[in-house]
Amino acid sequence: MVRWIIFFLIYAFFSFYAFQAVKTATKFGWAHIIFIAVSVLVFSNFVYQFTAGSDSRVLTQTKSFALGFLITFMTFKMVVIPLLLGEDVLRAIIGINDKFIASKEDLTIPSRRKFVSQIALGIAAIPMFSLLYGMYRGKYNFRVLKYTLHFEDLPEAFDGYQLTQLSDIHAGSFDNPDKIKYAIDLVNGQQSDCILFTGDLVNNKADEMLPWKDMFSNLQAKDGIYSVLGNHDYGDYVDWNSAEEKNQNLETLKQIQKEMGFQLLLNESTYLERDGQRLAIIGVENWGKGGFKKSGDFKKASESLDKNDFKILMSHDPSHWEEVIINDDMHVHLTLSGHTHGMQFGIEIPGWIKWSPVSWRYKYWAGIYKEKNQYINVNRGFGYLAYPGRVGIWPEITVIELKKGNSTL
Repeated sequence: MVRWIIFFLIYAFFSFYAFQAVKTATKFGWAHIIFIAVSVLVFSNFVYQFTAGSDSRVLTQTKSFALGFLITFMTFKMVVIPLLLGEDVLRAIIGINDKFIASKEDLTIPSRRKFVSQIALGIAAIPMFSLLYGMYRGKYNFRVLKYTLHFEDLPEAFDGYQLTQLSDIHAGSFDNPDKIKYAIDLVNGQQSDCILFTGDLVNNKADEMLPWKDMFSNLQAKDGIYSVLGNHDYGDYVDWNSAEEKNQNLETLKQIQKEMGFQLLLNESTYLERDGQRLAIIGVENWGKGGFKKSGDFKKASESLDKNDFKILMSHDPSHWEEVIINDDMHVHLTLSGHTHGMQFGIEIPGWIKWSPVSWRYKYWAGIYKEKNQYINVNRGFGYLAYPGRVGIWPEITVIELKKGNSTL
């Protein structure tokens, strides 16, 4: 209860301060009423969605949208406030100067200037409408990102081999079957030799996947579809009635993957073979630093492999690569991860800038990286979680071609 009171006071302060800009910028009473009404509605809906009923930790679509609208309008207010505070400081300095330096009889603080408030509102509108766009269209703005990676020790039979990586489907967030069908067709249109899915099929519960199971069963690759578990797949963020119920949820998720044609690798490996040569696919359970589940066991998963095998590892969390894999003697040629989503928000202009707030948490957070002659691709995610949208960091379908020869990176 205390945290809700504190949150209300913070929200009320931000709303009151931002309202000063609205009141100064326009004298239209209807604009004032709309601002107040929207502020009250957004806050009330958020509190209702996150306090009513059971399963309070489970992120439903309605909760996600409540959070999305709260983030959107809080961002608007947080951009307005520094600009107003800057003007208020200047107004106070002018008033004090007039009183004590210019020796005016009364301390008079100049009124807020209309154009400053208008500028503040105009600047704040940019991220606000960007976030709204991200909720309306950005979350399904699928991009196919293609890379060609060269390896001197790639078996010749796999020269030109193409794989598609998907990650972080988060089926419990989807609300548009047509867009998902489009994305599935886009994946199949790449005609890759295999598809590798690097975890987080659902947000919380296995049954979130049921409405989408038939659609994802249409994924096609001649060498198969392989998958691993992500941190959300274990049901750790749900208040289950019993341990048995939680375990059954995980078993149901595994069965759903099997029925969709996914070969789930649980700390194990398999081989792809061509013309008497082979390529190892390794799949580990989730391993993440910073409080995330550490069920991944690379030693167990790779125990049947030869050190000289060409190896591709699927590991959901890129911190596993950073902390364990790149320093392991087995030498994994290519690791595929996801997890970060690129925070679903950032700025990317190829060749110029790539930034997201998630870069403060993860060193390897999106795209291809190379360390110690080993590669990792961190997929930005197919779906979305919490904030029901994407801005600048778009949903990703990764296509990687393996080529024999000298590295170009």
